[in-house]
Amino acid sequence: MATVISDLQQRLASKEEAFLNQQARLKSQASALEQRDQAIQSRDARIEILEELLRHKKIQQFAASSEKQPHQIMLFDEAELEVEIDELRDDLADEAEEEAPRRSRKRRQRGFCDKLLRERIELTLSDEEKAGASKAFFTKVKEELEFIPAQLKVLEYWQEKAVFEQEGEERMVAAARPAHPLGKCIATPSLLAYLITSKYADGLPLYRQEQMLKRLGHEVSRTSMAHWIIRLDNVFQPLINLMRETQNSSDYLQADETRIQVLKEDGKTAQSDKWMWVTRGGPPGKPSVLFEYDPSRGGKVPVRLLDDFQGILQADGYSGYGKVCRDNNLSRIGCWDHARRKFVEASRAAPAKGKKGQPSKADVALSHIRKLYAVEKAAQALSDAERYRVRQEKSLPLLNAFKAWLEKNAPKVMKGMLTRKAIDYTLNQWDTLVGYCERGDLQISNVLAENAIRPFAVGRKAWLFADTPQGAKASATCYSLIETAKANGLEPSAYIHHVLTHIADAVTLEQLETLLPWNATLPASKKVAQYG
Repeated sequence: MATVISDLQQRLASKEEAFLNQQARLKSQASALEQRDQAIQSRDARIEILEELLRHKKIQQFAASSEKQPHQIMLFDEAELEVEIDELRDDLADEAEEEAPRRSRKRRQRGFCDKLLRERIELTLSDEEKAGASKAFFTKVKEELEFIPAQLKVLEYWQEKAVFEQEGEERMVAAARPAHPLGKCIATPSLLAYLITSKYADGLPLYRQEQMLKRLGHEVSRTSMAHWIIRLDNVFQPLINLMRETQNSSDYLQADETRIQVLKEDGKTAQSDKWMWVTRGGPPGKPSVLFEYDPSRGGKVPVRLLDDFQGILQADGYSGYGKVCRDNNLSRIGCWDHARRKFVEASRAAPAKGKKGQPSKADVALSHIRKLYAVEKAAQALSDAERYRVRQEKSLPLLNAFKAWLEKNAPKVMKGMLTRKAIDYTLNQWDTLVGYCERGDLQISNVLAENAIRPFAVGRKAWLFADTPQGAKASATCYSLIETAKANGLEPSAYIHHVLTHIADAVTLEQLETLLPWNATLPASKKVAQYG
């Protein structure tokens, strides 16, 4: 009997051990399955991110760069919003002393500008054809636009000299020679102005200008042109210093930066990034756009440029502007264009959906942002005080609703996706993005600085790089003069010519100040309103 019981106990122990082993195997298999599922989910998430990145790169390379999305859904009734803004504008106009001026619709130009040089060509009848007529008169039948080709002309300076005899000695008196900004130089101020404007306003590299001048009858090497422009940097520097001083005396500036390739920068390879910085702003009636080359993108650069600035600085989310804001106790506001651009990228990189497909979260975010821009468009013609009131009544509630939507939907989007990156960027920059509502004269975006830096980006595609830091610095100076002239409604070539003609004789501070764009006296035909 004892043997039977012992045998049963052994069998029971064996079965219990087998059961435990089976349980262990099942747990191991379940753990392996769970790990495999996690690996599959991680792989699928990685694939989804990579597929989105691939679509985004294809769009960057092959699609149009415009951020406009004509087929984007309209989640909000912007027309209804604009009606509300119009009603608010009318209420504000009744309270104000006079109604805010509305922009007149641009009419199609008929005929030619009355500032153009005109030549009258009379088509006459012969004496035989007029014989017996009671009277004859002229009527204008049409106008044509003629192009006068450029030409090179040599100016020969002949200096008159007089000889006086006194006490058996001769004394000579010579007529005064006109001062030249570069001293000894074969190029007149008009030619220098043409070279600068052609390269920095029209994007013509110096080698192309070399070819153009050769066709006109005289070859001027690109090396000589580059040397003249670099030498002019020292000539223009006092004027740039005055512009910087005036700009920093304002209470609101915009800043941006972009890459530039400089081949011979000490301590850096030719392929490494160097930077062109731009600041835009100034007191009322004295706008300026100032470029500055620096091989670094560090925070020390804006600290140097904005050394004595006290006010509001508007820039993108780049952390390099944080140091100057801390050191100078500046208020900083953000740029909704940059936030919107990230959602545009996410929307364009989203998988294609059918006509009845659900809008993506990026599309919904863009609809929120478009509503903010609709408020700005409707309030564009209002005064600063009225625009501030509109923002407080209309924009702030929209911003609060958008922030709540972002916070709610952020956890629902996988990290690493473009939409999640856009949401995180917007939330991280939120305190600066809402800053434009604090005053009526602030901009919703940094678009004015970006527009000012765009001619540089376009020109960079043509001339590609600067050879030396001196060349990059001279380019920054030329861009500053041209873009500041545009901001003050002046034709760039005429303004550069005006400065070059008079700066050699400007030896006092007062004389230099008369050459600033807002003080320069140019013929009326040289002032171009569309640059304002």
